[in-house]
Amino acid sequence: MKALRGLLLCAGWLFAGVWPMPAQAQGYPNKPVRMIAPYPPGGTSDVVARIVAQKLSDTLGKPVIVDNRPGAAGNIGHEIAARAPADGYTLLLTSGGAMVTNAFLYKRLGFDPYKDFAPVSIIATAAPMMVVHPSLPARSVKEFIELAKARPGEFNFGSGGVGTTSHIVGEVFKAATGVNIVHVPYKGGGVAIVDLVAGQIALSFADMVPSVPQVKAGRLRALAVTTPQRSPVLPEVPTMAEAGVDAAFPGQWWAVVAPRQVPRAVINHINGRIGEFMKMPEIQDRFGNMGMFPAHTTPEQVTETMKLGTQQMAAVVKAAGIKPE
Repeated sequence: MKALRGLLLCAGWLFAGVWPMPAQAQGYPNKPVRMIAPYPPGGTSDVVARIVAQKLSDTLGKPVIVDNRPGAAGNIGHEIAARAPADGYTLLLTSGGAMVTNAFLYKRLGFDPYKDFAPVSIIATAAPMMVVHPSLPARSVKEFIELAKARPGEFNFGSGGVGTTSHIVGEVFKAATGVNIVHVPYKGGGVAIVDLVAGQIALSFADMVPSVPQVKAGRLRALAVTTPQRSPVLPEVPTMAEAGVDAAFPGQWWAVVAPRQVPRAVINHINGRIGEFMKMPEIQDRFGNMGMFPAHTTPEQVTETMKLGTQQMAAVVKAAGIKPE
């Protein structure tokens, strides 16, 4: 389980890699490119997709248009992308939740994470944090655990859907603390945050992108982050370990992939453009302010990260007692 923490600590090769500039893909692109975002607008994947799409538009010289295809914890968007023509004009903003975790949670995915996609690059990593509605009489993780144990089954935690990282983190939290809280799946993390702010649910183990602004505005209360270190965006918020919960919480990563059999020259061309703008101070600041770490890797390192995550998630899902649907 300690290896799971390593996924959040592997920033050295994720963030600082320098790769040879790829050969130009002749004539590519000569028309707009579609980037599928497999979650609803407003969530982390959508925000990341729009940042990357805009910068790819600038560096490729053609529009890159975000196409939201939410549903089934990202499976619907991935299936659409897997069936798209392998010409480089359909890209997918994927994540560890969809490419790794979903295989343990769904009996049928509709796509093969390893066989149906050509990896391009990991572009960001992050981890959820525990946020509660301000009306909840708990100002720390310890106080929440005491409250939840005194009122078992009364508190609902929202996630971006069955199999998303926020769901798995919630299940790990339950297993580590012994609390009885009820999972409420939504069609995206941003949707769950809307209901949390409205007081329809009590808490969420939420992505930082939609939740940090709500915390800073006082509409949500952050109790802990699940990263090994505190987040520079909310330095006053303790880690779960500091809060007394010593568990191996899974982190998250996002990557750009394409349908399989897209020519390697096109993959290299897109990878090179990503490498260019990920170094920009503007992108470093935008991702940092959202509690995320920008990244640029080789296509092969996307596959390596998937394989490592698959090994780690098998242990997490077993420990949490989660069964495929």
